[in-house]
Order: sequence, then structure tokens, then C-alpha cells
Amino acid sequence: MSAFRTLDDADLAEKRVLVRVDLNVPMESGRVTDDTRLKAILPTIRAITDRGGKAVLLAHFGRPKGRDESQSLAPVAKALEGQLGCKVAFAADCVGDEASTAISRLASGEVIVLENTRFHAGEEKNAPDFVEALARLGDVYVNDAFSTAHRAHASTEGLAHRLPAYAGRSMEGEIVALTKALEAPQRPVLAVVGGSKVSTKLELLGNLVKKVDVLVIGGGMANTFLAALGKKVGKSLCEHDLADTARDILGKAKAAGCEIVLPVDAVVAREFKANAAHRVVGVDEVADDEMILDAGPETVAVVRQKLDGAKTVVWNGPFGAFEMTPFDAATVAVARYVGDLTRKGKVLSVAGGGDTVAALNHAGTANDFSYVSTAGGAFLEWLEGKALPGVEALRR
Repeated sequence: MSAFRTLDDADLAEKRVLVRVDLNVPMESGRVTDDTRLKAILPTIRAITDRGGKAVLLAHFGRPKGRDESQSLAPVAKALEGQLGCKVAFAADCVGDEASTAISRLASGEVIVLENTRFHAGEEKNAPDFVEALARLGDVYVNDAFSTAHRAHASTEGLAHRLPAYAGRSMEGEIVALTKALEAPQRPVLAVVGGSKVSTKLELLGNLVKKVDVLVIGGGMANTFLAALGKKVGKSLCEHDLADTARDILGKAKAAGCEIVLPVDAVVAREFKANAAHRVVGVDEVADDEMILDAGPETVAVVRQKLDGAKTVVWNGPFGAFEMTPFDAATVAVARYVGDLTRKGKVLSVAGGGDTVAALNHAGTANDFSYVSTAGGAFLEWLEGKALPGVEALRR
């Protein structure tokens, strides 16, 4: 983290510390149903309050078009109170007199959540007047929301240019983990990239073939590569129009010395549903009326062999339709193997992306990985080699 300003560099005592956090949590009937993101920000909040700072939390929730009480952060503030074990104040706006008055009532070491930043159009426009209105509320800015760092919004990037700016503990952990995985990794580096479509991960694949030693391609996107190599994939999800693109990626990988690993066998079925009648076949034996729903056991064995030779593993995307049994088998088997290698200290493993986190939780192995990012778009853009505005603004 020598390239970035962190909380260790900050003077926080008696300061109003504007902290950009991720409170965009799943809700049901007014209650938070997954508190992962709340737990992630606790170390930063406590680092601020323990040093006598006033923690003023900024966040968005949902995609409101103007003020929308159904997307208020009030119930999230109440849930955070339970996590922190202390009172968390709430202000019904994130700028103006209401926010300013509420912050002025805070004592050192206390916490407040300001209302949804996206209730104001200036947030997503990174409007200078809105940035100024936010900046008047604080003395110091801390960004602890890597998941929003790919957006140049007022509270994620604009504020970093108006106040002394630092990375929070969660942001720091994310940057360290991703730097170890791709910028300065222990080699060999193996990446697993799955998911449904090649078209959504073209930039990712193009960047990874230049940075990793082995690239394992799974999920529906593997079908596109198989079809590009002349394999019949039946009714499988497949972007046949991207055959030339797939061959181009294979060519770039060869030129870069990156080994591509594709499925050698598959679990196929005629219906897309849980527990559908299925069989395991070689990738040359898929019938016209069948669809590939998972990688087969021989593919899992090949991937495990490749993992045995790796020092760093980066994972984004499942191998198959992991939400449905028995088409979760390859994802679960490989995830548990990576978790086992990590526990034994043989690999550093970093995973991220919505489907990936869900798949690792399904496999019961998320806690075994070195680092699991809850960020979606920001994690992908980092893997694609893009500069993230919210991160770049924290550089020394």
C-alpha cells in the first residue's frame, strides 16, 4: 500500500470523517437479509471512532430517481447499529442544514449514517456543486467502498479531490489482495473464468492472457470456445457469432505463452432444470438435442492437476449451472480443492464477482480463500486492467 494514503497516515482526532461505504445490502420487508457488507466496514468505523474521529457514513442504496423513501438508508443504519453494538445516528439528507445539524450534534467517537446520496442527481453526475455541499460536512475523506470505486461519482471520486483522502481498511485489503494476485503475483498464476457469455468478458479475457500462465475457461462461455474449435455443442448456451473472437483470444494466449484449459468432458441434459436426466460425455459426443450444463469429472481432474502447479489463483465465474443439482458438481469440487490448497499454504487465492461469491458460498468454501471480494463491476474492471477512479484518487 506504499502507493496509497491509508488510515495509518491520517490525523482523525476530533475530525469529521466522511466515509464512503457500501450499504447497498439486500433487504426484505425492511430488514437486511445479508450483512456481509456491514461487517466489512466495521474495522474502518472502529479505527476512526477509537482515534476520536466522528464517523459520517456516505452511501447509496438502489437506483432511485430522486427522493424515494422506499430506498432510504434508515433501516440499514438500524442494522449497522446492531453490528457495531453502539448507537448510530441517522440524518434524513446527505447535504444541507439537516445533515450539518445532525453532524454537529455528534461527539467524538460517534457514528452517523447520512441519507442515500443518490437522492440527489449531482451524485452520479459528480457535479461540482454537490461535491462542495458534501465537502462542507467533513474535514477528512475516507473511501472504504471498493465496490463503487469504478464509478467517478461525487462521493466516490469527487470528494477525494476536495479533502485529505485516505483508503479505509476494507479498501486497503482489496487493493493489497488484487495487487498480490495480478500486479506482483507469485507465479505460476492460474485464472478461472466462467459464466454464461464470452461477450461480457472480452476485455477480461484479453487482459488475463497477457498476465496469467494458465487460463481455465468454464461455464457457458466455454461452449463458445468449443464451438469455435469445431465441436458440436447441441442446444447449449453458445455465442456462435463470436467464434472468430474466441479463436483470436486463443491465438493471443498462445503468443503470450498462456495455456488455455477448456473442458474435455461435460454433463449434458435435454432439460434445463434441477435433477434433470443427464449423462457425462466427451466434448465430441454432445447430441444435437442436448445442452452442456456443467464440466465433467475428467475436466475437474485436469483443472486440479493444473492447480497443483500454481502459486496464485484468481477466480471469476462458475463452471456450470451451479444453482441446480447436480450441475453444481464441477464448481463445488474445484472450489473446495482451491480452498484446501489455500488452507495448506500452497496457493494465494483471490475470487470475486456476484455469481462467484454465491458459488463459493454454495460450496461452503468462501472462508477458505485468501480473499473474496464482494465487489462486482469494480472487481471485473480491475481484472480487465482498467484504472478505477475511486482508487486512483487515493494515490499519494
